[in-house]
Amino acid sequence: MATGIPSKNGNTSNFINKNISFQLTYDGKTPTEHILTTQPAKLKRVVTVDHSLKNKLIYGENLRVLSFLLNDKAIAGKVGLVYIDPPYATGSSFESRKSDHAYHDCIEGAVYLEFLRQRLILLKELLSEQGAIYVHLDENMAFPVKIIMDEIFGARNFRNWITRKKCNPKNYTRKQYGNIADYILFYTKTDK
Repeated sequence: MATGIPSKNGNTSNFINKNISFQLTYDGKTPTEHILTTQPAKLKRVVTVDHSLKNKLIYGENLRVLSFLLNDKAIAGKVGLVYIDPPYATGSSFESRKSDHAYHDCIEGAVYLEFLRQRLILLKELLSEQGAIYVHLDENMAFPVKIIMDEIFGARNFRNWITRKKCNPKNYTRKQYGNIADYILFYTKTDK
């Protein structure tokens, strides 16, 4: 077994050129400039709370809410950390532990990629220069989403592919391996 030897600057390889760019192409891919002009949500305050608190709980369609947040000078470009756990493009419906309907995970393929890509573009704009984003996925879409995140954040800002081992394998049968892991893609907005 061979082991990579880090260079003096901490990289394990001097042969990888992270300046090479490529893109994932699919039907329905919206130009970035159109996404950045998404109509913002019109929000109304439902509950009055202590205005000194920085946290917000917003209920609404997240693409328009993200656009709304981008128009808020107190938030745009100042977010330090984003963690998202989007649907996994399974094509399934899910129930709660009490067997109540929880949600449908029906978006798949290029429609799913574009759904997530639009939100990632807006999230990048919300991040500060030192900001980081973690995207939690399973094997269904982790690999194409990695390519999209390389496109949006730059391959140079990919920090790690985190494998989260599950306590119990899901959907295990004697005829296939168990679903034992999820993946978290970790990127930063810049090299800062």
